Amino acid sequence: MDIAPSALPSTSTPAQDAKNRRKGATAAALASAVEWYDYFVFGIAAALVLGDLYFPAGSSSAGVLASFATFAVGFLARPFGGIIAGHLGDKRGRKPMLVLALTLMGVATTGIGLLPTYETIGIAAPVLLVTLRVMQGIAVGAQWGGAMLLATEYAPEGKRGIYGSFVQLGVPIGVVTANSVFLLAGAFTSESAFAAWGWRLPFLVGLLVLVLAWYIHKHVEETPEFRAAERALAEKEKAEKGQAAEQGEQGEQGEQGADKGKVGGGARNSPLRTILRGHLGTVFLAGGSFAVNTATFYILITGVLDYTTRELDMNRGAVLTVSLCVSLTQLVLIPASAALSDRIGRIRIYGLGAAGIALWAVPMFLLIDTGSLLWLAVGTFVASCFLSIMYGPQAALFAELFTPEMRYTGASLGYQIAAVLGGGLAPFVMVLLLETTGTSMSVAAYIIGLAVIALGSIKVLADRARSR
Repeated sequence: MDIAPSALPSTSTPAQDAKNRRKGATAAALASAVEWYDYFVFGIAAALVLGDLYFPAGSSSAGVLASFATFAVGFLARPFGGIIAGHLGDKRGRKPMLVLALTLMGVATTGIGLLPTYETIGIAAPVLLVTLRVMQGIAVGAQWGGAMLLATEYAPEGKRGIYGSFVQLGVPIGVVTANSVFLLAGAFTSESAFAAWGWRLPFLVGLLVLVLAWYIHKHVEETPEFRAAERALAEKEKAEKGQAAEQGEQGEQGEQGADKGKVGGGARNSPLRTILRGHLGTVFLAGGSFAVNTATFYILITGVLDYTTRELDMNRGAVLTVSLCVSLTQLVLIPASAALSDRIGRIRIYGLGAAGIALWAVPMFLLIDTGSLLWLAVGTFVASCFLSIMYGPQAALFAELFTPEMRYTGASLGYQIAAVLGGGLAPFVMVLLLETTGTSMSVAAYIIGLAVIALGSIKVLADRARSR
């Protein structure tokens, strides 16, 4: 980490600390909500209109596959955002990387809303769409770690779980808002008008992200844990340089003194290098534990939307309404599970959610296949409960896997690996499995397979925690 003015001892009062804590947690929650809103509107549009407008093909399923492939590209870009922002966030601070991520997301999302279709500019349309989706992926890859640490590193003792859940709430808030805006756009436009320009309106809301980025830049302070880590590093470097200078003055072991001076600089080693050399296993365990959650989530909000409207002939507006109502329940369940994890442990709650997802995968698709809105709501609601049980404590769990000087990098990489292996490919895999096998049970088997990997990863993390 680089030494900045924030490395100076804090002179703030308890009242100021409380105010900064509230401001930091609120900013983190809002940043997460608007960032995920921007990210999710693409998934909804991919399921509804982007295939026909940007990837004209011989069949509707081929266009949807191409559209979902573009959706997946954003996930492939997310680790790069996590790596870049993680490295700089561990060296420069959490806040500047969060501001940069929000700015990039706002520009990319607005660009998609203004992008001409294939009919207007030909092959340039899908190329530009993929480029803007990559920008979205980099932005959300950079955002999660910054927002998560802004919340958890401001948390009072014993409340890291509930503070981390403020950031996790951004996901259901983003889903609810994205679905609501699409429902409004569909309600006030005809089918032809929605396909022509109505779908663009949710993307243009992305301009509001830039306003939030400016507010965080101006009014939110860096986290106390990062500032404390800066101070500790400054003191360590000062002591090492003083020792090296003293050895140089005595004329003894000059080369060793020079080497020790280099060691002082070594304290600033790249956080990414530190992760790759000594903590890569933890990163992959984190990713493996969470892939089932992100895969099931995107199957519910995008894959099921396509499946029910295209294969089961269910009404688009009704399915979106069900998705919206189910997401609203997460606003209660996520903080509740996070608060419980502060009392009885993260791993226990986290593992319960993963086991529930595995057990519910087959019943959920049996209910969806009835074509009934009621059973669709029941099936997705129960699945959403298990997702919330996992998602609530996840931010605090990932933060606690790594020390402050490499936490942004490590936590972000674990999360984004899960996003690539689970969420990014899930809607694409779902369509492919349905086209190949003709049965939704193949999708259920896919979810169960990821759940088994998750439970294995969670067990290893639990064993490590007990050994410590």
